[in-house]
Amino acid sequence: MYPYPNQRNFRGQDVKSSSFQATDFNFRSVPYEPPGRTNRTTRFFITIRAKPPKNLTPREHSASRAGEDKRTFPQPPLLSSSTLFTSLIYLVDLSMALRSFTSPASFAKTHKQIKPNKALPLFSISFSTPKCHAYTIKNPTTSLKAKPNFQLEDVIESQQFDRDLLNGIFEVAQEMEAIEKDVSSPGSNILKGYLMATLFYEPSTRTRLSFESAMKRLGGEVLTTENAREFSSAAKGETLEDTIRTVEGYSDIIVLRHFESGAAKRAAATAKIPVINAGDGPGQHPTQALLDVYTIKREIGRLDGIKLGLVGDLANGRTVRSLAYLIAMYPDIKIYFVSPDVVKMKDDIKDYLTMRGVEWEESSDLLEVASKCDVVYQTRIQKERFGERIDLYEAARGKYIVDKKVLEVMQKHAVVMHPLPRLDEITVEVDDDPRAAYFRQAKNGLYIRMALLKLLLLGW
Repeated sequence: MYPYPNQRNFRGQDVKSSSFQATDFNFRSVPYEPPGRTNRTTRFFITIRAKPPKNLTPREHSASRAGEDKRTFPQPPLLSSSTLFTSLIYLVDLSMALRSFTSPASFAKTHKQIKPNKALPLFSISFSTPKCHAYTIKNPTTSLKAKPNFQLEDVIESQQFDRDLLNGIFEVAQEMEAIEKDVSSPGSNILKGYLMATLFYEPSTRTRLSFESAMKRLGGEVLTTENAREFSSAAKGETLEDTIRTVEGYSDIIVLRHFESGAAKRAAATAKIPVINAGDGPGQHPTQALLDVYTIKREIGRLDGIKLGLVGDLANGRTVRSLAYLIAMYPDIKIYFVSPDVVKMKDDIKDYLTMRGVEWEESSDLLEVASKCDVVYQTRIQKERFGERIDLYEAARGKYIVDKKVLEVMQKHAVVMHPLPRLDEITVEVDDDPRAAYFRQAKNGLYIRMALLKLLLLGW
């Protein structure tokens, strides 16, 4: 019915599926000319051919087909059937198919949208999403086995995660730590041939270098921009959406930091490759929250039942917002908010915590809160968010400082954390105390981001 010239395998690789045993996939490219058009385009077809069960009676020995009796047998459709191809051929959008030859990750992201037509009468099949991957976790957790179909597509906000997914990410992060410490490990090249583009419209040192280091330690390459707001086409008036559509043609994954809250959602809605939110204005910073929770688990030994003190700029700090969303998934959490009046935690976070049954309390006494908490999470007052109101910034700056007095009232097992950079809100004399966890926290960010890149590009 259709000519199938130039048949070739998907990007020269096998297309694998975790539990697909009853179906074959054939990818074919055919020239196609729609009615009324003069330019030829190319469409890609997937042929899904069902295999008969092993115990099925062969066709040549079928009694019903031989006319010997009237019994019916579950036979596969005849190749001569006029409805065979219309029943089995699914048209894949051209843009997805073309991108699949250059970006396996993008194919894995969009192919899950393809579903069999349940209305077709011949037969029905069930299948899982094929994954293009080159590296498999050897010992998945029980939670992963219980949820074999969940797939990480983008990292946009803390609310997209659940505890099972967090446990899976943390296990992969531990594997990434082993890879980072052993450069001869086979895992150090699992992202060879992949390109990551960083679009940073705001200044960054730790986050940008952390992502670039994570990509390179797994064998990938980086296309980087720094201060894209000033030195990219955005300065000429190009929209974020147009920038994303352009950059996705050069890369397999985009890491975006933007000055507008919600920019990462806009980028993910536009892009056909994975997008990671590296901070969107005063909105969220989900990868920071992931590494924060990972650090708390490693430092304290648990996540259930902890007491967390969030200190500093809680109105403009996207890190504390994302952390509050994420830690709320665990039971028996209590959060203390300690901040100047002009930068108090916003009501949307308070309402969310109340809805999740998380106990929270506002306080102006840092010493009292520090004596109760397992984690004192300090943040800087963000001058860049105050605009021309420098008077408000000066009123808030320096009001709450973690120093030796705070360490003296803290519990022995408790830790001090900070997303960095710090100004004067943690004195340097704190650095030598074993409870100062902020540089270990920054190191953990490398492992979390290695894990996210692996999962977004290669799957579980």
